[in-house]
Amino acid sequence: MSPSELKTEILRLTREYSRLTHSGNLPADDPARAEYTVGQTIPYAARVFTPDEVEAAVSSTLDFWLTLGPEGEAMESELAAFLGVKHSLLVNSGSSANLVAFSALTTHKLPPHKRINPGDEVITVAAGFPTTVAPIIQCGAVPVFIDAMVKTGNANCSQLEAAFSPGKTKAVMMAHALGNPFELVTVLEFCQKYDLWLVEDNCDALGCTYTLPLGKARALGLDHLIKIAEKGQHPIIRITGEGNDSVITAPTGSFGDLSTQSFYPPHHLTMGEGGAVSIIRKPPLKTYAESFRDWGRDCWCPSGKDDTCGKRFQWQLGELPEGYDHKYIYSHLGFNLKPLDIQAAIGRVQVKRLPAFIEARKRNWEQLRRGLHGLEAHMEFALPTHATAWHAPENPESPLDSNFSWDDTGCYTDCSWFGFKITIKESAPFTRTEFVRNLDAHKIGNRMLFGGNLVRQPAFVQLRRDNPAAVRVSCELPEADRIMNQTLFLGTYPGLTSTQIDYMVKVICDFVAEKIS
Repeated sequence: MSPSELKTEILRLTREYSRLTHSGNLPADDPARAEYTVGQTIPYAARVFTPDEVEAAVSSTLDFWLTLGPEGEAMESELAAFLGVKHSLLVNSGSSANLVAFSALTTHKLPPHKRINPGDEVITVAAGFPTTVAPIIQCGAVPVFIDAMVKTGNANCSQLEAAFSPGKTKAVMMAHALGNPFELVTVLEFCQKYDLWLVEDNCDALGCTYTLPLGKARALGLDHLIKIAEKGQHPIIRITGEGNDSVITAPTGSFGDLSTQSFYPPHHLTMGEGGAVSIIRKPPLKTYAESFRDWGRDCWCPSGKDDTCGKRFQWQLGELPEGYDHKYIYSHLGFNLKPLDIQAAIGRVQVKRLPAFIEARKRNWEQLRRGLHGLEAHMEFALPTHATAWHAPENPESPLDSNFSWDDTGCYTDCSWFGFKITIKESAPFTRTEFVRNLDAHKIGNRMLFGGNLVRQPAFVQLRRDNPAAVRVSCELPEADRIMNQTLFLGTYPGLTSTQIDYMVKVICDFVAEKIS
């Protein structure tokens, strides 16, 4: 048997093994998926994959390139195309993506007024995941916290102006919480007014879209998105309507200067561990981000390749001798944060599944929302940014399609939900702790909204004790405290079946009925 024939047989057996072993990880609508029975755990999130991903991983392993290579290069291009951005760089986690993205803005290669230096300030939101904020501190800058809003989980953008400090504020860095875009128009206007960087933490929001008036997009300088939309070839970035009613829709992660993704198993696609930094419209940022990702080196040659620039021995940088090997010249104090090519092989298959995964997350959120309709006296449910109300369908059997009322900004959002957010009202006849204990007793996965009010986390409390100037809290944070004390979320991931969601709804409704009886 030849090597190619042997590989073909190995991959055939790999697929057979996966079919026999991993049926519980198939998408919910796959007829071969293992059936759910009451008593089994319903996780809030999990890996969703088929034999295709397992075959891709084994095939790449047999090729044994290992370090980031051809599969990684292909996935970076495919992800960039999906988002409509200039470049995407794979890294080993979403947290590393945030670190690399922020570090890129500290390079000495930027103009002095744009470079983020130690002591400069970066506006962020108090409620969220700590590694959205940690890179700001790790690079010596100062996070400036504004409050969140319970309704959306996102920042209260009306507080941006109060948080701004002339001569100190250099950037805004915040996440699209739980797959719900923050108020991009407001943040972009603010950043444009003061010439600030915007880093979108898109780790929980891959596949979300934001729609705004076309005239507003032009005023905000979103020419990169308008050009893509005008070609009419992108599946997501598009212009609809006519004249003054024209709007443009684009994915989150394509609006700011840099954006980040996480490919940890609970996220919208998975590589096991992994993440990405997207360079949205300014190509030089790719060189800076790539340098920080790849040891801090000045050379941009991919691993295993030499002399991409054609001048490998013609550089003179720092105090090195002229002609010193460019592959060993370091312009930054960087890291090694690349994933493996095997992970990228898995990720490439997952990228193809994104449209189906996104639709499944929307359906699952809507099924939960319909099922829990009537509990509003005791629970607050999330609304997409710019939505003012959710409307229950007149016919409960109508297709699962959300119906929202929208504010008068002309903007609206379409959420690829990371989770189904619930805030227990203070007037409810039960506490959040009682509620989540009941969920746990019925093996229904649930989580807090990550770190809650980050200012109250031990690491940030200690940081402020050690150095009070390391963090600035620009206002009171009552909504972040409410999120910390009253909020949780359930799963919406594409492995959840309709039967599982019905069971989740029944457990919740039975619990509430018992408490109010």
